[in-house]
Formats: sequence, structure tokens, C-alpha cells
Amino acid sequence: MDYSEQRRRRKHWRLALLFSLLLCVVEYVSAQIRYSILEELKEGSVVGNIAKDLGLDVSSLAERRFRVVSGSKDAVFQVNTNNGELYIHRKIDREELCEDNAVCLMNLKIAVENPLEIHYVAVEITDVNDHAPVFPEKQQHLKIAENTVPGADFQLVAARDPDSGVNSLRTYKLSANEHFELEIRDGGENNKIPVLKLQRALDRERHATHNLILTAVDGGSPPRSGSLNISVTVLDNNDNKPVCSKSEYTVIIQENIPRHSLLMKVNATDADNGLNGDIIFSFAGNLKKKVYETFELDENTGEIRVKGMVDFEDAEVYRADVTASDRGEPPMTTNCRVIIKVTDMNDNSPEIDVTSLSSLVPENSKPGTVVSLISVTDKDSGLNGKVVCSLSDHAPFELKPSFQENMYSLVTKGHLDREVASHYDITIFAVDLGQPPLSSFKTLTVEVSDVNDNPPLFEKNPLELYMFENNSPGGSIFSVSASDKDENENAQISYQIMRDDGAQDGMASFLNINPETGVIHALKSFDFESVKWFQFHVLATDSGSPALSSNVSVKVFILDQNDNAPVILSPVSANGSAEGLEEVPRNVNAGHLVTKVRAYDADIGYNGWLLFSLQEVSDHSLFGLERYTGQIRTLRPFTETDEAQHKLLVLVKDNGNVSLSATATVLIKVVEPKEAFAASDVPNAVKDEEDGDVTFYLTITLGSVSVLFVLSVIVLIVMQCSKSTHYSSKDLQDTNYDGTLCHSIQYRSGDKRYMLVGPRMSIGSTIVPGSNGNTLVVPDRRSRASGEVGFYFIA
Repeated sequence: MDYSEQRRRRKHWRLALLFSLLLCVVEYVSAQIRYSILEELKEGSVVGNIAKDLGLDVSSLAERRFRVVSGSKDAVFQVNTNNGELYIHRKIDREELCEDNAVCLMNLKIAVENPLEIHYVAVEITDVNDHAPVFPEKQQHLKIAENTVPGADFQLVAARDPDSGVNSLRTYKLSANEHFELEIRDGGENNKIPVLKLQRALDRERHATHNLILTAVDGGSPPRSGSLNISVTVLDNNDNKPVCSKSEYTVIIQENIPRHSLLMKVNATDADNGLNGDIIFSFAGNLKKKVYETFELDENTGEIRVKGMVDFEDAEVYRADVTASDRGEPPMTTNCRVIIKVTDMNDNSPEIDVTSLSSLVPENSKPGTVVSLISVTDKDSGLNGKVVCSLSDHAPFELKPSFQENMYSLVTKGHLDREVASHYDITIFAVDLGQPPLSSFKTLTVEVSDVNDNPPLFEKNPLELYMFENNSPGGSIFSVSASDKDENENAQISYQIMRDDGAQDGMASFLNINPETGVIHALKSFDFESVKWFQFHVLATDSGSPALSSNVSVKVFILDQNDNAPVILSPVSANGSAEGLEEVPRNVNAGHLVTKVRAYDADIGYNGWLLFSLQEVSDHSLFGLERYTGQIRTLRPFTETDEAQHKLLVLVKDNGNVSLSATATVLIKVVEPKEAFAASDVPNAVKDEEDGDVTFYLTITLGSVSVLFVLSVIVLIVMQCSKSTHYSSKDLQDTNYDGTLCHSIQYRSGDKRYMLVGPRMSIGSTIVPGSNGNTLVVPDRRSRASGEVGFYFIA
């Protein structure tokens, strides 16, 4: 075994060992499952059942979004979510995917959700012999001087076979001839260079041309081949071929070097003179297309310059053979090797890939809940390809490194509250460690879904309602409204009245509420004289699960209307009619109190103020009626010509907007003094005693009220002196009185009016709708007719 064969075998052994180690490393780093398939399989061909191999439930694949995660729109592989099989989505050309790579390995990411899982699958694409060796040219022309010494060699154009392994180019064959033999030399990286070697001296006079066929054969089964026609023209002497200054030129450049930059200069010399010593340079014809696209060679100077973009990520090393030829006839050539090494620059920003994203995160998610998986890649190498990730501030999320390099989990780091923030724009920053560093970012939007964690709330609690009595049954009287910070069904509120057997809440049975709008309707007409106020509770409940609720207390105050006419208390006859007989001595003087008409009105305020007037009287000059007290007195002494009996019709009316009234009939009989005394001795004694008692209590009451009035006026003057000290002559004036007490008094200061009025009020204090100010009511007593008095102060 010769030395070249030993070296070739050692090289193959090293490549095989390197290939095995590479497979092990790839298997360990990125593959949990590995498949091997042939290229050129039909679309739809099954690679393997991934779901079965991963132990996944086939019935839940569609629900869990079982899929191949690929950044390319034209994915090579897809999965069937019905049976879990991995199949070929488009036809695979190994030479297109893995050009010049000994092992063609495709790493796939398989994702499933709920829970989120990422599995890595490696698919090895094995080669089939689908390409025949191809020469870059159909024919090669050689010019050889006839005095060329046997043993001289001439490099031929090499063929290329895109297949790999045993299917690649294996050998060359030369057609039978008597002058030439074929020698195959190792060009490195499985590159076999055919060399035509002169075996026997040429004789131009016998054969000026020689036509040969060079056949390239691969190692496939069956083998494929390609041929090259070689035309040899025999010329006269050019007996010195060019000699390169170096057999191998090496240069190191950075990627992204500017175009037209000079890389190197190939130098060659020729001992001949004239055209036989004039050298031209060219690239050998067996170079890869990428070399021609990236570099250019000046045929006259041997300078190699940058023609296209130099990218470290495309190729780290470029190898080219440069042929130096003289211009002799025939020309003589020599070859030298050029190696261009590319160093990496930090010219690629990190790429952020969101493998899976949960667009909705419940606001009650626990800290540490996984939202998405983030993978980061950088095409650069070394520190230029090392990436550090971070998140934007002020967001309750964090990145946790995964078991695999450049893989992160986006998780929650705090409690979420949709009512505070319903969504987050999370920006992920990726920075490599190159100099200068390059960065990129990607913004994810995470929506926070609502849970029912907020009960409905009323703006005020308790609520107060003021309504007039005699309302229409079935009409709306009030509305309540609550708000809920949640959304959708969690914020849909329904209302209901809480009912129980309490005395106050019992009135709630006469109310009805619209569960959707909160409008409250009264089922009955309320009477102020029966019920002054009551309260009930409204419950607001949302539609969440579980539902949350809150309640509000509603206090209802009934306001009085003038719906009660005055009632005559005296005089009253035996049959119940308002009619009485009074006997008056004929000798009484002017101003004598004949009798007093007493009346009562169940209403309050203006509706209960009573005024007295004479509607009918037999003699206007004899009797008079005090407007506010109802007292009937004589206006002059009786004369002999006066009639003995008189009839007075007294009208009693209140001061409501629409006044209500009642009448009383008083019959006055004029008698002689003795008869009057005899007739009324005992009754008058009793009456005088009763009147004495009433006068006593009335005096005490009036004194107390006067003191209270004076104190009130003093307090009001002190309160208002800072606002206004100017009063007009109209600020003090009389108002109608109800007939059971003294005159009411109004006091006006600025825009407010203060009034001391009567009679009674049952509740402690309230706000009367429509008034210019607040109304302060002092608890009262019944009318003077029953021996009680009442005052209240209105401001």
C-alpha cells in the first residue's frame, strides 16, 4: 500500500470519528427523539409517530395545539394532530438543505400546551444517489508542445457531485490511447483532481490532435457518471511553465470587508521570454459558485479582490486554486492554492422567538405562573453569539432561564389585579456580549382576565328619600345604583329588596324594584298622618361565580300635603254638628268674650295653619271675630232695640296651596242679667275654672316660647352678622297663622328666610324639597283646642 493511500485512509478514519462525535454531541444537546429518512421521499410520507414516542395522549393533541414550531413559512415537516405522526410537508432535497455537510441533521421543536411542553426531535436526512458527477465544461482544450518530455502532467477540470458519502464522486476513467494515462490526486475535502500525464512523446507530424474522453464515476448503486471531452493540440516548443512564489497562499480577513478591497496578490514567474513568459492568472474551473460570487481575480496582475458580501455565517473558509498560464504555444500552466479565512464580527443582532404565548392570564394567577417560552438566537459565534435577556421595568413578570441555553420562561412574579391594570405591554431586551454589543427587543401584550373579586358598591350608605304623601300606586319613587369594578358578567348587577318581619322593614312589602335598573315603585299610596318615615334595605348582587353582594339602607321620609280639612272642636252640639248656643247678658260692655271657636287640622306647616272669618252675621256692628284666635267678642254694648237672638256662621280654613275649610254656627241669645247668671251660675263656674287652668298653662307655654324665640333670634343674628347686616323694612312681616296660637314671625337675612310657625311636626328634622334652605323642626304639641301648643322653626 503506497503512502498516498495510507494518508487517504487515515483522513477518512479521522472524518468518521469526528462524524460519530458530532452525532453524539448533537444527540445530547438538542435531540430527545431521532429519526432517519431518505431524501426525495414523497410529500405526506410518514417519518414516525412522535406522539407515541413521546408518550402523549393522541386524543388531546388538537386541544393542546400539537404542532411543529418553525420560523419558516415553508416548513419541511408537519404533524398530524389526529394520530400524532410526523410527515413530510414538502419534498426534501438534501443537497439544497445541507450542501457539503457530511451529516444532514434537522432539529425540530415540537410544542404542546396545557401544560406547555417543548420537545426536540432530530431528523437525519440520508443521501440517495440522485445526482451524477458533472463537469463545469463540456470540453477542455489542451495545447502541448511536441517536445514535451514524457512524465509531464496537465491538470484537468474536476467534476463535482452534490451527493455525499458513497454516492459522491469516487474515481475517473480515461478513454484508451497510446500517449496519455490518468493520475488521480487528492485535493482535500474529498476533492479528487484528475491529472493527464504524458506517457509517450508526441509527434505533431504524425498526430496534430488527440481526442480523449474523461469519465467521472460516483460510488452509488447503480453508479452514475459524467464525461468530459478533452481535445489535445500538439504545438511546438514552450518548454518552461510558470512557477508560483508560494504553493499555498493564506490570508485572514474580517467579514463585511468592503467590496473591491485587495486581499492578496499571487506571484508567478516564467523563465521563457516573450509570449512564452507572459503569465495570465485564472481560477481553476472546479471551484464552488460561492467563490466566484465573492471574489474576483485580475488575470494580468494576480490580485484577488472582494467582489461580493463576505459573511462569516455563510462560510468561515474559502479555498480556491489559481492557475498561472503563459501565453506560449502551447501554453504551460501551474497551480497554487489560495486559502481565505474569515473572522467573525458582531454584525448580527439577537433574534427573539416567542414559542408559545398565553394571551389571557387570570388575575388570580399565583406567582410563578408560566405565560410564555422565549428562545433567543444569535448567528454570530463566540462572545458575539452569547446573549443576555432582560425585561422592561414596572411589570409583575420575570424571565427564568431554562435548562437549555438561550431559553427562558416568562412567569408572573407578583399578584395581578385587573382593576389596576387590565393588560401589560412587556418588552423583552436581548443584548449580546460583542464589542460593540448589539441588541434587539420584542414587545408582548398580555391581557389580564377578570375574576369576580369586587362586590357591587353603593356611592352612599344610607340613602335618604323624601316623597309627598298620596303618591300614585305603581309609580316610580326612587332609584338606586351600584357599581362593580369587575367586567362582563362579574359586573352585571341585579337588585332586590331585602324583606323581613321588622316593624320598619315591613313597609318594604309595599315596594317593588326593577332588578335590572334599580328603579323602585310604590305599590300603595302612603299617608303622612299614618306613617311619617320608614326604612328598607336593597341588596345588589353581581352575576359572577361565586356571586358577591352588598346592601344599602334607604330611609324614606313622607312629606305632608294639604289633604285634611280643619275639624271644629267647639262648638259641638249633642248630635255632633258644629253648632252651639251661647247666652250673653244684655248689660255686657264692648270687648266682652262671648265664646271661642276651636278647630284642629291634622296637617302640618302651612297646611295646618288656620284662619277664622265671619261668613254670615246678623249684625256686623255688634259682634267681631279675631282672625287668628277664633274669639268672638262684642263690639259695643247691647241696646234695647237689638234683637234677642243672633246667628253667626264662622268659616275656618287652612293655608295650603288649595285651602280646605269648615264652618261652625254660633247662636247668641241675649238675656237679662239675672237670667243669665241663674242659667250659667254652675256651668260658668266650671267653665271659668277650666278656662283658668287653660290660661295658666297657656301663659307658661307662651312665656317659654317667647324666651325660645328671643334666643333663636339672637343666635340667628350672630350667625348672619358676618354675611349681611342690611335689612329692609320688608324683612319683618306678619304671616297667616293657624288660629291655635299667636302670629307667626318671619325674619329675612340675605337670601335666607327664618320663620317661627306652628303647629305640630312628628319627626325630629328633615329637608323639605323645594325650600330655599334647610328646615329645622322642633317637636311640637297638639293645638290649643286640646290644651297643647306647638312651635317649629324653619330656616
